Amino acid sequence: MTAIEKEVQQLAQSLYTQSPDWMTFYREVFGLQGAIRQRFPTRSQLDEFEQTEAYREIQEMLAKLREHKPPVTNPEEPTQAITVRLPKSVHEALRVEAHEHRTSMNKLCISKLLQFIDDELIPSDV
Repeated sequence: MTAIEKEVQQLAQSLYTQSPDWMTFYREVFGLQGAIRQRFPTRSQLDEFEQTEAYREIQEMLAKLREHKPPVTNPEEPTQAITVRLPKSVHEALRVEAHEHRTSMNKLCISKLLQFIDDELIPSDV
């Protein structure tokens, strides 16, 4: 583990022990101005960090925080909505998967959005 990876992991662990809501943790660690983006500013550096054990452990911290309900209102982190167009078959599969996990589709989709995705699995618009 490099010194920078260790620094980010320790920062995340320190914040995690303060038991923030998951949105605050995400913003401070994963957000555009968060610890990870500040220390790994290029796409290649970020890609490399996302393959490490430290990143996996930080993802686990985020997942554990998401088990708790966020505060009803958080002026620092207002919620936003997006519309995603997808085939009926994908929607049905998500609905069933959410039911199997005993969670809402919203929570399931957020979980999927927060996970690392290999660049090779993202289709290009070009």
